[in-house]
Amino acid sequence: MTASGSFVIVGAALAGAKAAQTLREEGFDGDVVLLGEEDEHPYERPPLSKGYLLGKDGRDAVYVHPREWYGEHDVDLRLGTTVTTIDPAGHEVALADGSRIGYAKLLLTTGSSPRRLPVPGDDLDGVLYLRRLADSDRIKETFASASRVAVIGAGWIGLETAAAARAAGLEVTVVEMAELPLLRVLGREVSQIFADLHTDHGVDLRFGVQVAEITGADGRASGVLLSDGSRIEADAVVVGVGITPNTGLADAAGLDVDNGIRVDARLRTSHPDVFAAGDVANALHPLLGKHIRVEHWANALNQPQAAAKAMLGQDVTYDRVPYFFTDQYDLGMEYTGYVEPGGYDQVVFRGRTDTREFIAFWLAEGRVLAGMNVNVWDVTDPIRALVTSGRPVDPKRLADSDVPLSGLLG
Repeated sequence: MTASGSFVIVGAALAGAKAAQTLREEGFDGDVVLLGEEDEHPYERPPLSKGYLLGKDGRDAVYVHPREWYGEHDVDLRLGTTVTTIDPAGHEVALADGSRIGYAKLLLTTGSSPRRLPVPGDDLDGVLYLRRLADSDRIKETFASASRVAVIGAGWIGLETAAAARAAGLEVTVVEMAELPLLRVLGREVSQIFADLHTDHGVDLRFGVQVAEITGADGRASGVLLSDGSRIEADAVVVGVGITPNTGLADAAGLDVDNGIRVDARLRTSHPDVFAAGDVANALHPLLGKHIRVEHWANALNQPQAAAKAMLGQDVTYDRVPYFFTDQYDLGMEYTGYVEPGGYDQVVFRGRTDTREFIAFWLAEGRVLAGMNVNVWDVTDPIRALVTSGRPVDPKRLADSDVPLSGLLG
């Protein structure tokens, strides 16, 4: 199909690049303008705390497309470009250089930013956040020269960074306010497994503590002072305490904003010609019947493809089940589904947790809400089928490795 008028995408990371790709694959022959603040052409973020940070993947492996792809597909990629305002009524975006770009449809893939740690010393050299490619480069350089690192926050970024630091031979201390890592995401039953994983690999875990100050000497971080008065000496401090969706442009433009930019199941905002996708989008999920905002790679990969098709007028909704993965030491994991904190009444394990080869299922009233396979592969499709069916299953059969997952719905 063809359409007239410019389609503008604000945000040149994975989501923006995949939206541009989809527009061309779907036959859109109008102007596609992709605007990004960074000087790097669009790249994927998982390698920044996984393969690239570990030195297993080269720099070229992080990019969504080769640099020349954009010119070859008539995508006007403008890097180092800041959008200052959007005008939905006038169908224009304003840039920092004073120029304006008109659009027929606009897609916001503005992503998110690391939440800053509001304590004294947060601006010292050697206090590191991981979000951009340059951040990963800086952390790799630090790991090459440091001997001790403190990681503040035991979420996915914190734990993956801790694993990379241990692989580089550093002494690692992880500081976390909660009682266990990933407690809100996984619940107590599974969080303990990740705590044991890091303890077994020599990480000093400090739970139930708060950071009072990042200490420094000669302008550089030298450690962490906890609220109980104890100190952690470190050559660098990595902070991973969550991210905040970049909703400033949408908010100023009068679009509905609530824990992200609120969009319907077609990824359309409160203005019919403005769409949003990726980390920044709080989207109505048809299967779950509620708005959710997903901060993971698979969402940034797939959601903008649906948004691009909706921008072209196709009858499409985004109903994929959330999916994410992690690699830490010798543990590989995939998670399929969605569970709100405390929103389950039972966890069923299939396999052996002691050897970290198992599948964990979160259930509510017998229905599978999510499944996480750890060092067990090629099971995401049957797990997804259990989640999307909405049908109760027998927990005993679910736990029995001799019963095929595909047979549980028979």
